[in-house]
Amino acid sequence: MVLRSPYIKSLFLSSVLFYICTGQIISDSAAILKGGMTMKRVTGIGGIFFKAKNPDSLRAWYRQHLGIEIEAWGGFAFKWRSEKNSEGNGTTVWNIFKADTKYFDPSQSTFMINYRVDNLDELLRVLRVEGCTVDSKVDESEFGKFGWLMDPEGNRIELWQPPPGQ
Repeated sequence: MVLRSPYIKSLFLSSVLFYICTGQIISDSAAILKGGMTMKRVTGIGGIFFKAKNPDSLRAWYRQHLGIEIEAWGGFAFKWRSEKNSEGNGTTVWNIFKADTKYFDPSQSTFMINYRVDNLDELLRVLRVEGCTVDSKVDESEFGKFGWLMDPEGNRIELWQPPPGQ
């Protein structure tokens, strides 16, 4: 299928991401064979991060016009619950970074998407076997485990395994 219009491409990609991230479809490419069992690769969107020339001004715009109440750390955590998370401890983070941040490096993109995963170590192992460009660094903190890779167009992707209960 050839998608020439940027609007159509965006709509198509948004629809695909919606179905994958809400768990409404799981294809062979969205699951890993592990000990005879399948495991989802991505379970949802963990965060949306983007660069801005003037982060403070842009945060104020989002606060005024979209009602996003910025927290002391500079972003906002949307809270939600699901069947697997009836206590409502799930979060999707929204945050603006300075235009010169190195956090997205080596990507030159102005955005980065964080995807929630169930088993970060296993997924990173499989992605390496599949030939993906996976960062050797893995961070672990009270916020969970984080790993990174690059897509074929040079966009940095953050993978996040939330701590238990989230």
